[in-house]
Amino acid sequence: MNTKKNKLKVRVLVADDSALFRSTLVQALSSMSNIEVVGEAADAFEARDKINELKPDVLVMDVVMPKMDGITFLKQLMEQYPLPCIMISGTANEKSALEAGAADFMKKPRSPAEFKTFSTILGTKIILAASKPVHAANKPKKASAEVKDDGLVPLGTSAKSSKIAPNLPLPNEITGLTRAANDGIVVALGASTGGTDALECVLRAFPETMPPVLVVQHMPPVFTKMYSERLDKCCAMTVKEAENGDRLRQGLCLIAAGSYHMELKKDAQGYYVKCYQGEKVSGHCPSVDVMFSSVAETAGKKAIGAIMTGMGADGAKGLLKMHNKGAYTIGQDKESCVVYGMPMEAYKLGACSEQQSLANIGKTLCRRITEGW
Repeated sequence: MNTKKNKLKVRVLVADDSALFRSTLVQALSSMSNIEVVGEAADAFEARDKINELKPDVLVMDVVMPKMDGITFLKQLMEQYPLPCIMISGTANEKSALEAGAADFMKKPRSPAEFKTFSTILGTKIILAASKPVHAANKPKKASAEVKDDGLVPLGTSAKSSKIAPNLPLPNEITGLTRAANDGIVVALGASTGGTDALECVLRAFPETMPPVLVVQHMPPVFTKMYSERLDKCCAMTVKEAENGDRLRQGLCLIAAGSYHMELKKDAQGYYVKCYQGEKVSGHCPSVDVMFSSVAETAGKKAIGAIMTGMGADGAKGLLKMHNKGAYTIGQDKESCVVYGMPMEAYKLGACSEQQSLANIGKTLCRRITEGW
């Protein structure tokens, strides 16, 4: 397979756990003049990595696969990286595939005799899928602030040196941020629906001298690593998916891993995070309430945090604990939220020192850190 981009051909990624069927299908599609198979995947996790690496135009994916079924993966994919997908299966329901966001659906051939017709029709469907935009209903809503529309993974950047310069604070603020980091200040951010873009807007306002930042964004485990890698490319701070025992330091942002709670801890060496699987708290794992509550207990008045766009109430009680311990707390205002749920519940509890628009949260956090509260 040639992975070099050919603009005259539709670039296809084939994901199927059957090595025999996959190789046979790849061979058939590769023989077509207007299709280029750029990669193969044996499961959803491998497909995720190949999508990030190869940027295919169309995904052809089996429904029944190990680790995660194709329907579940497609629903998550459409929320973060809308991509035309043709689902294939010997057993699955066409309606389920289309409702999950598939551009089309085909039943697998039941015999070698049916395969030639199957592959020919599939080739036509691939060309049609590539020529049409992904249905708007499958695309994630955008927060009102100006943000990049590049899906879940970074496009056109591949190295730390190619980071986009964010809207940085003034030099005197940068000095103040360094002083605050040395003094043990910790920043905590929580978000849900609409939060992937909103958090990027805030984090891009932070310089590399920022005190350490902890983030809980409701997101499944398949995507938290990719999301952190995306942010690492476009933010001045170093951004990574949190791992148990990670030490906090100036200029580091830790994103809670999907299905893992993240708590702030402290020992003689300083701050670190405890990451663990557990029951859902406030309906979620990771939970913003768990993270905020641990920040309140561990950092107290040396913490500053913001609760942002999201459905439900996760984080409201935790932010109140931070506020009561002397932390400075910000709630995103209704006008700039995709869903004014979590910030509203925090505001109703009296957990917010102030409310700010999404465009101002990053700057406000930097200013409060340097000027005090």
